[in-house]
Amino acid sequence: SISTTLYRLLILLMFQLLVCWWCFQLTGVLDDCFCDIESIDSFNNFKIYPRVKRLTERDFFRYYRVNLKRPCPFWPDDGHCSNRDCNVEPCPEVRGQPLSSYSKAAAPVSDVASCERPTDLGAINSTLSNQSKEAFVDWDRHDDAQDHFCEIDDESSPDAAYVDLLLNPERYTGYQGPSAWRVWNSIYEENCFKPRSVYRPLNPLAPTRGETREGFYNWLEGLCLEKRVFYRLISGLHTSINMHLCSQYLLDEGWGKSVWGPNVQEFRQRFDPAETKGEGTRRLKNLYFLYLIELRALSKVAPYFDRSFINLYTGNNQEDGATKDLLLQIFNETRAFPMHFDESSMFAGKKLEAKILKEEFRLHFKNISRIMDCVGCSKCRLWGKLQTQGLGTALKILFSEKEIQSLTENSPSSAFQLTRQEIVALLNGFGRLSTSIHQLHVFRSLLKGKR
Repeated sequence: SISTTLYRLLILLMFQLLVCWWCFQLTGVLDDCFCDIESIDSFNNFKIYPRVKRLTERDFFRYYRVNLKRPCPFWPDDGHCSNRDCNVEPCPEVRGQPLSSYSKAAAPVSDVASCERPTDLGAINSTLSNQSKEAFVDWDRHDDAQDHFCEIDDESSPDAAYVDLLLNPERYTGYQGPSAWRVWNSIYEENCFKPRSVYRPLNPLAPTRGETREGFYNWLEGLCLEKRVFYRLISGLHTSINMHLCSQYLLDEGWGKSVWGPNVQEFRQRFDPAETKGEGTRRLKNLYFLYLIELRALSKVAPYFDRSFINLYTGNNQEDGATKDLLLQIFNETRAFPMHFDESSMFAGKKLEAKILKEEFRLHFKNISRIMDCVGCSKCRLWGKLQTQGLGTALKILFSEKEIQSLTENSPSSAFQLTRQEIVALLNGFGRLSTSIHQLHVFRSLLKGKR
């Protein structure tokens, strides 16, 4: 009967929703480290995420200097996304801001709204007041540097400019298709210690569309720890970026106002094991792995910031003190976390071989930072460059343990230094990972509510 058929369809639908919810219940110990996912969820969502969100909204961390005009060094490209939503149309400069403090120089709401037209999803809002620009010149007098994992041209280039990250949130822009595939394909296929004969699963540009899963993972498991870690870091970064696009999706653009929020279908398309041939779970686990790597870097670099003469300078003493206090709170939490990734097992072989591998590791990653100049959407390029530099800074910290341990309390050291740019990228990059794990919890709740 019709009623019996409808009943069976309802039961089947409920079963599918239940399976979908359970497929995102990641549990257990992560590969290559001694830590379980449940511990990371609890630690991040209750202790880290609220603090790092507040930190990245403070003046020192909201402005990032970046060169978005540097041409792609690897293939001819017009530098623009084919999607009109990715084009850059800067807002007019805000004038007449009060002189009392540069921190009040952000654009008023009315100016911000004019930058959020549906045709400008990928555009960079470059609104900065004269007071902000004058403050940046002063900031540059309070800086330090050394061995880099990323291209440093952005910091000195005449084309580099400060961008207000709060006015340019990372979210869906419509940038996709062959242009985006080519960027990630170049990162994975040419910069992950991988022979060209081995294709990652679901690679849309592979001759076989990358469907040789067993061959790929047999190859990956046969690698040394360092090369395996490198792949997992890139996969984790890719996953985190996709998570942001799913969680801040353009849901509605009617009546002159854009509505942003989580898109469950987009999330399932990227991470549901049934729709990704099992790849979704691996991707999410690599996100957690990357989180642990950067968390470890924060705990390692804490002594650098513990020194009293290290300040997060903006020219506002009260603001600077409060920002450093909040940063030290985060460091205290990271040091108390009991299940850190043990980086001592990396580059621990024969001295010469380890040195060569470490340099190869650094150069591979530096090359990836150059590939970010090939991203055709300006807003995507901004966040790609920032998060790549954040990860590069984390790696620099992990590979500088001896230099950090030798820091003196009352004087700077040439052995290990961080630029303002590296500090801003490190904390904002980690903030993006923290947000991704928090958003994963949100999606789980949404899926659970649909059961």
